[in-house]
Amino acid sequence: MISTRGRYALRMMLDLSEHCAEGYVSLKDIAARQEISKKYLEQIIPVLNRAGLLQTSRGVQGGYRLSRKPAEYTLGDILRATETNLSIVACLEPGAQTCPREPECLTKPVWEGLDRVVNEYLDSITLQDILDRKASSVGNDYVI
Repeated sequence: MISTRGRYALRMMLDLSEHCAEGYVSLKDIAARQEISKKYLEQIIPVLNRAGLLQTSRGVQGGYRLSRKPAEYTLGDILRATETNLSIVACLEPGAQTCPREPECLTKPVWEGLDRVVNEYLDSITLQDILDRKASSVGNDYVI
């Protein structure tokens, strides 16, 4: 399950994508538009910064902006930066101990396939794709 942190990070990154022509965008403006607590967004910012997804500027005209074009960010990039783990089942988590039942486990290939499909899907959608979808579907809101 994608956490609130991951969903809010996506919403924040989409907001920055929509307003990228404005330069640096204040966290207060993002919080107001997205109806997300500024304090909660303040907890997400360091994670996105460490992943190199944002640029920051301090001062009166400061704020945040994308470090790349919206077309260069996949949902997978953002979720892998903000989520502890995107694995479908515990045995596929990075660093998981080998299950004693693994040699005879009939379901592991199913979970590996599902995990692969989910990650390929998330890596196939960019922020720009979502913006384009929004622009082409008048009256049809796309919500994450």
